[in-house]
Amino acid sequence: MDLDVIFLGTAGSVPSASRQTAATLIRRGGERILVDCGEGTQRRLMQSAAGLTDIDTILITHGHADHILGLPGLLRTFALRERTAPLALYGPEGIRGVLDSLAPVIGKLPYPFAAVEVEPGTEIAGDGCRFEAIGTRHRVKSVGWALIEDDRPGRFDVERAAALGVPNGPLYGQLQRGEAVELDDGTVVDPVAEGLVGETRLGRTLVFSGDTRPCDAIVARAVDADLLVHEATFLDEDLDRARDTHHSTAREAAELAVEARVRMLALTHVSMRCSPKQVKEEAESIHPNVVVPRDLDLIEIPFRERGEPVFVKDGGRATPTP
Repeated sequence: MDLDVIFLGTAGSVPSASRQTAATLIRRGGERILVDCGEGTQRRLMQSAAGLTDIDTILITHGHADHILGLPGLLRTFALRERTAPLALYGPEGIRGVLDSLAPVIGKLPYPFAAVEVEPGTEIAGDGCRFEAIGTRHRVKSVGWALIEDDRPGRFDVERAAALGVPNGPLYGQLQRGEAVELDDGTVVDPVAEGLVGETRLGRTLVFSGDTRPCDAIVARAVDADLLVHEATFLDEDLDRARDTHHSTAREAAELAVEARVRMLALTHVSMRCSPKQVKEEAESIHPNVVVPRDLDLIEIPFRERGEPVFVKDGGRATPTP
């Protein structure tokens, strides 16, 4: 199953000429999951390879304006397009009140819409995966989010199964799931004893910090993650300001990623106070695989046996029509 991340908004606090505020789209197979929805999100979706598609789930990290001001326009657009599919939004304590205050702007929606407040540790079941809320440290109630795929059975040795007389068909599936099967002649084939199935293959894990000071909960959830998307609002020279405002520096994000053994670190929430080059250089002195995406850059996350995450500059941008 294909899995990638399109960065729709990578600016910190206020938009710039080239960066919108916080929004990230996860594409997993046919699913579309939006993490935060800053101002300009629906325009970035229109400019992206995904297009202004129906979103399946919205995950909000906290209720600050630069993370939620895109919601009224997006929800209204779905209404004008006569969406009928239900839409659930999950966020920390207080997010329902924020949406209630925006209700006069959003208006009546013709599709079922629910805003659900979650506590850190809450898990939301998906198709072959789950979303987990992570307790973070910001000035308001906040959570990070993790997408954690289910582990997959090990590779199935088709040739050996055929040599043991197992006919091609449903029995193969049972064997791959670790279940013994009985053949027509009464022979019982045990997949473990016969070595028919390799080691369990780990699912992929993506972690999104939202706005936060470095915290143990993010480290714990990001251990061996394929991708950590972490804020880097400040450089190390502004550490005191980062602490005062409950944000992180590029160095701190990189140190956290090293501790968690993250495969790739993507730094967002970039402030106009510093250049992306400075942010990248500071983090790269700590972690070996750092990217600082711009809007509409993309990261592909293959299964581990197929390689490392791949950063594609401008890879999330829609292909121009000839």
